[in-house]
Amino acid sequence: MKKNRSLFLTAVASGTMLNPLNSSMIALALHSIQKDFGLSFTTVSWLISSFYLASAVAQPVTGKIGDIFGRKKTFLTGLVLVAISAFGAPLSTSFLMLLVMRMIQSIGSSAIYPSGMALIRDNIKDRQASALAVLSIFASAMVALGPTIGGFSIVWGGWPAIFLVNFPFIIISFLLGWIMFPKDVKQDKAHMKALFFNLDFLGILFFAAGMVFFLWFLLSFETNIHVLSGIIGILFFVLFAWRELRVTEPFIDIRIFKSHPKLSMVYIQFIFLNIFFYCLFFGLPSYFQEVLGLSVEHSGLLMLFMSGVSILISTVSGKWIDHAGVNRPIMIGSFISIIGALIFTLFFVNATYLIIGVILSILGLSYGIGNVVLQVAMLKESPKEIIGTTSGLFQTCRYLGSILSSIILGLVFGAGVSADHMKVIGGVLIVTGIISFLMSLWFSREEMKFGKLFYR
Repeated sequence: MKKNRSLFLTAVASGTMLNPLNSSMIALALHSIQKDFGLSFTTVSWLISSFYLASAVAQPVTGKIGDIFGRKKTFLTGLVLVAISAFGAPLSTSFLMLLVMRMIQSIGSSAIYPSGMALIRDNIKDRQASALAVLSIFASAMVALGPTIGGFSIVWGGWPAIFLVNFPFIIISFLLGWIMFPKDVKQDKAHMKALFFNLDFLGILFFAAGMVFFLWFLLSFETNIHVLSGIIGILFFVLFAWRELRVTEPFIDIRIFKSHPKLSMVYIQFIFLNIFFYCLFFGLPSYFQEVLGLSVEHSGLLMLFMSGVSILISTVSGKWIDHAGVNRPIMIGSFISIIGALIFTLFFVNATYLIIGVILSILGLSYGIGNVVLQVAMLKESPKEIIGTTSGLFQTCRYLGSILSSIILGLVFGAGVSADHMKVIGGVLIVTGIISFLMSLWFSREEMKFGKLFYR
């Protein structure tokens, strides 16, 4: 049974890691792609922006498809789409073709996570938090090591190699998934046809348009703000809400946010957690290289203090959550983020490398706990029949957090990076940590009423 559990989790984790791997690995290939196709940096950067946009929309949409038509089918189909992109991208004869392959990669890898979460929810009942910690470890490792893997791949085979490197993971995940995942409930063709035509296409369209325009508005903060795209995005969201409240079988029953307030709180807190983390993940390398004058290699080694501790604590967090539940870890994780942010603000600038490593380790500790516990809380608070959809929305919150962090960094850093700017970022981290902590108190209020927050 233990062997089957390990193989099952390996199948899910080796698939779900493809999205964070490919979102981070592309960074080192942009210069080569820009040179080969004779493009401006603004144009080639659409390989990153389009991936975020497509992922933010595709996660809940493919999650809904998995809820209706089967999680195993959706998971394996996602792997096939990533394989198509991995094969087609190196053969691209134009930037447009490469951009299309990149979006196929995004949609395929986005289909894997919500289906994988649903498969774990349905098939792993014992020590579920520890199982989710495995996914967190794989994802965190790929975010941290993606640039390194991408760098070695480019040295080996140029920018096409960052697509080819997906194949070992695709093959492992597909073969293990085909064997280990239980078959989806068989449905006759007439029922499948009815399900397809009952799918809320208009709701999906409104949601997708709202996300695309709103994220476009957020991304525009780095250059010239597109106010019109923000207005159009809000209008589409209003149409989406109007549609979902009236249709019999909605794409996302938005009433769930009222009937399941803790689920809504998990989403909001996850956005703040990722604002906190990505402000550091995107901002620190620039500070290390531009202000401290460190090489890329030494900057990467310092970043490992944060990402490495985050990976290590994820395993411990899973076991802790299995034993104690989600309330205490949510509160303690957010409290550690406040402590880390205060120490960062007061002591990070002009600190020795050892002290920098200690500070980053504390910050990594808070992220490692928060990432695992919020995934568990999301599964706990989600209705079983729509777990794919709610898992997809959870990932959309990750992209919102990362995009908002890039806006914050753009506003703070402006034309350059300085020590004073890092103190401002520290202030942002303190505010973010306090908001997360206050939300965690609300989340745990029922336990607190009975004095069970620290004692069981």
